[in-house]
Amino acid sequence: MERILLLEDDEALAMGIEYSLMEQSFQVEVVGTVKEAKENIDKNSYDIAILDINLPDGTGYEVCKYINDKKDIPVIFLTALDEEVNVILGLDMGADDYITKPFRVRELISRVKAVLRRTKKSNVSSTYILKSGNIIFNVKEANIIKKDKKISLTAQEYRLLQTFMEKPNEVVSKDELISKIFSGETQFVDDNTISVYIKRLRKKIEDDVKDPQYIINKRGIGYLWNIDVEVVE
Repeated sequence: MERILLLEDDEALAMGIEYSLMEQSFQVEVVGTVKEAKENIDKNSYDIAILDINLPDGTGYEVCKYINDKKDIPVIFLTALDEEVNVILGLDMGADDYITKPFRVRELISRVKAVLRRTKKSNVSSTYILKSGNIIFNVKEANIIKKDKKISLTAQEYRLLQTFMEKPNEVVSKDELISKIFSGETQFVDDNTISVYIKRLRKKIEDDVKDPQYIINKRGIGYLWNIDVEVVE
């Protein structure tokens, strides 16, 4: 049974979400403050976290950062702030998805299931190793090394990197990247999402994000992996 941390200070809404998720055989733990969320994250293991943004003692952004610093747990934001900047901020901080209030519980459940499917790395079947510049990508082990130092990637970033390194020096469209990252489940993906994931990946693999050498933007067309790739094994 998959375990969900739900951070929501609106008790009525939290109860409704909890009930609906439990009907789908999820185990749900509900907290209403940033402090409680951090305590639960320290003590327990979760398959996914659903975080409200505006909370009595802080924001869901703080909890998302706390999760990213400590554990590999996918995050969905619940937000009443539908301005583009807030959506991008949430994704840029490492969230896997967001949903704007008011929403239908069925839509939230669909997104939860989609994120859980996307974030499972256990189905990696390829066995080869890719090398490009100072990056070594062990596809079988989902292990990425840069300058002898391991890099931690989310499942989406992992898929994005694999897509690029398997097509070096070839322009890949945004539509193809979105399809790869979200495994064909693109109905909830807006135009800004892929740009945010590219930005997140660049922060981890580029020496200078302002002058990227690996991932090059081809304006109006897509992106290109700009350095040759060698198949080591």
